[in-house]
Amino acid sequence: MFDAKSLLDQFLGGQASDPSGNRGGSADLLSQGKDFLSSQGGGLALGSLAGLMLGTKSGRKIGKKAVTYGGLALVAGLAYKAYQGHKANQNNAPRPQYPADEPIPVEGPRGTAFDPGEHPGGEHQMAVALLTAMISAAKADGHIDRDEQDRIFAKIDEAGLDSEAKAFLMDELRAPLDLDKVVACATCQETAAELYAASRLAIDPDHPAEKAYLQMLAARLQLDAGLVDEIEFAVREAEAAG
Repeated sequence: MFDAKSLLDQFLGGQASDPSGNRGGSADLLSQGKDFLSSQGGGLALGSLAGLMLGTKSGRKIGKKAVTYGGLALVAGLAYKAYQGHKANQNNAPRPQYPADEPIPVEGPRGTAFDPGEHPGGEHQMAVALLTAMISAAKADGHIDRDEQDRIFAKIDEAGLDSEAKAFLMDELRAPLDLDKVVACATCQETAAELYAASRLAIDPDHPAEKAYLQMLAARLQLDAGLVDEIEFAVREAEAAG
């Protein structure tokens, strides 16, 4: 079984915990070009691979303060923050405030659907679902055509990934855009919010096809428009958390 959590960390530009339990900060995804996860061995950095797969603009997505969290905790934190803001709006209450030096909760509350450890199928399966959502979103504007696939496959071969991780990435890239597959990963409103947040992190909706994809995804996930707006707000705040 490949390490989906570490792969997600690299896609989001985060820093996974090292064996000693320490966490390091991280610059954006593409600046990680020479820092490759020790668990995967040497070779091309996954950061640059993710930038190639998701488009170079994804490399500027998350500020340094946000990406000190692991990928699962980051996405859960974004979704939880958006959920809290949406709930406050529904109750005509002020949006919850967080310290300026920690704009995103490190993780959702323990024992809730926002706790990565509570996901059905475990953390690995949720990480796979989020990676699938991000790659699917990256396909929305058609930038991953056959020639681009060939370039990415060549980079994957250089990246030092194990065979299972390679197979996962190649299968996801080869597969046609499948919104049903992403939607099927949503087991509740909380995981639906996380899938949407991960998809939004993968792209900037500045292309009509990307906007349409996100709108369709939100509708299929049955997310309230107010919650979608709060996810957008949380993502933009995370981008500025540098």
